[in-house]
Amino acid sequence: MAAPAGPKFADLYELKEELGRGAFSIVRRCIQLSTGLEFAAKIINTKRLSARDMQKLEREARICRLLKHPNIVRLHDSIQDEGFHYLVFDLVTGGELFEDIVAREFYSEADASDCIVKILDAVCFCHDHNIVHRDLKPENLLLASKSKGAAVKLADFGLAIEVQNDQPAWYGFAGTPGYLSPEVLRKEAYGKPVDIWACGVILYILLVGYPPFWDEDQTRLYSQIKSGAYDYPSPEWDTVTPEAKSLINCMLTVSPSRRITAAEALKHPWICQRERVASVMHRQETVECLKKFNARRKLKGAILTTMLATRNFSTGRTLQSGASGSIAKKPNGGMKEISENASNMTDDAPDPKISGGAS
Repeated sequence: MAAPAGPKFADLYELKEELGRGAFSIVRRCIQLSTGLEFAAKIINTKRLSARDMQKLEREARICRLLKHPNIVRLHDSIQDEGFHYLVFDLVTGGELFEDIVAREFYSEADASDCIVKILDAVCFCHDHNIVHRDLKPENLLLASKSKGAAVKLADFGLAIEVQNDQPAWYGFAGTPGYLSPEVLRKEAYGKPVDIWACGVILYILLVGYPPFWDEDQTRLYSQIKSGAYDYPSPEWDTVTPEAKSLINCMLTVSPSRRITAAEALKHPWICQRERVASVMHRQETVECLKKFNARRKLKGAILTTMLATRNFSTGRTLQSGASGSIAKKPNGGMKEISENASNMTDDAPDPKISGGAS
């Protein structure tokens, strides 16, 4: 006897306006009919997905169902309905954390500490559940609302993976260039420490408004990252406390086995003794640099999306804003998937929990 069909999406939710769009998905505001509460529905056209893409979708849904934390965008519902898969998430309306910071009248090192605590809390929760995000970056750090003091929310688990405790393995090349860890760039086995490296990059930016590793040439950028070649130039770093630099050093440790964990980072003096050690001086120069950094990454993302759209149009493919599931050629002639954000690149290994081995 066949199992009874589950409820249809339209029986539970009413769709409203579009919020965003990807190659195979649309995000729309929706209202839960039984409560009147608002959510964001990610609607995936499963008829257009390959078997590999379906595995990734199932992995994303499986991971998101596990992650119920105040600093993580929560998945409330997952519904398969007539060729579409609906993922119903929190509706977050506050925009990006980094955009909020530059709009503030006052921003200090202590505020940066408060921000990274929220991020580390979310990452620690993920790691406790053996989930690695793999794409921590400013675009995925959102605010629940525009209210002052709104919760920071970690978003977009499209590249997230399930790991075996602290056992490293090769899960494929995935992430965003400036936030990739040395071990990923070396194509070595990796695990939870890749998220801590990205947190170190984010913290560096939170304190001075620009990244620790930067070069227009990607080969030189990757060389900097693999060797851990960053510094604390004057004058902007002169007013940052030694404790803040200490935490960055612990996060941006090249060897993953010696890199600080999320749980350890939350016990670092700059975090747990913030009132005593973190400076409360307004960091105007950081805000100004962060404005330029935000503008530069938005422009770069827009240019890359346009380039990908043009390339896909010329080869008969359709690519819409946000490039989830689309394909771009690698220099060696192979194919590389572009994630939901056009600046991400992933060449994932098959999911061992689904495929049972290499394909």
